[in-house]
Amino acid sequence: MKGLNDKVAIVAGAAPGNIGGAAALRLAAEGMKVVVADYNQAAAGALADEIRSSGGAALPVAFDITDEGSVKHLIDVTTATYHRVDGLFNVAADLSPRAFGSDTDVTDVSVDVWRHTLDVNLTGYFYMIRHTLAIMIRQGGGSIINTMSSSVWMGETNHVAYQSSKSGLIGLTRHTASLGGKHGVRTNLLSPGVILTKAALSATTEEWRAEILKGVRSPRLGFPEDIAGVVAFLFSDDALYINGQSLLVDGGANFT
Repeated sequence: MKGLNDKVAIVAGAAPGNIGGAAALRLAAEGMKVVVADYNQAAAGALADEIRSSGGAALPVAFDITDEGSVKHLIDVTTATYHRVDGLFNVAADLSPRAFGSDTDVTDVSVDVWRHTLDVNLTGYFYMIRHTLAIMIRQGGGSIINTMSSSVWMGETNHVAYQSSKSGLIGLTRHTASLGGKHGVRTNLLSPGVILTKAALSATTEEWRAEILKGVRSPRLGFPEDIAGVVAFLFSDDALYINGQSLLVDGGANFT
């Protein structure tokens, strides 16, 4: 795609088998220098090794998106190494049993789960943008992508904290698009549908996946690589006139 070669991208939430991992691999294949950032240091290192073994450029950085100091360190390491930031893909999430698995409904979800989920999905993205946007403005351009979820439009009866935190990204994305737009910095929102990540495959049955597929207009469910292609497009010069938009990538699901 146009304008990606030798540019610098941060993938915040990149590990093998997930959406961020697939995006990091795709961006490196397109010629970008990729900062592989994840809470799990070993996972970030493994993915960076995979990129480098294929001839790409990758820098693994362990960080905690809920800690502003840790986020600032990530950005500082990136600029010290590559001297710029051209793309930021915010895709970090906590889908562990103690967080996502305990995220019930508004009547009984624990306040701790509520706060932690907002810290990761909304405040964490705020930190990432807060410490990246000024760099992109000084450069005269850049592209930021926030990851929402098609579940926001579904109105599920559980996962109230997840849906609420992801909904907040609409306002954050539009605000950032307006703030950075005149300086050549684009900010968009990407909403995946059901994506068969490594974790999703291990947590679901074939029967469940077949049932979900009945509500999708496409002949299959999504893979991380499907999202990675859209990320590469939104980072590229082919998407220079796309700003402040929400892209639903769900195979044409009937329930959104």
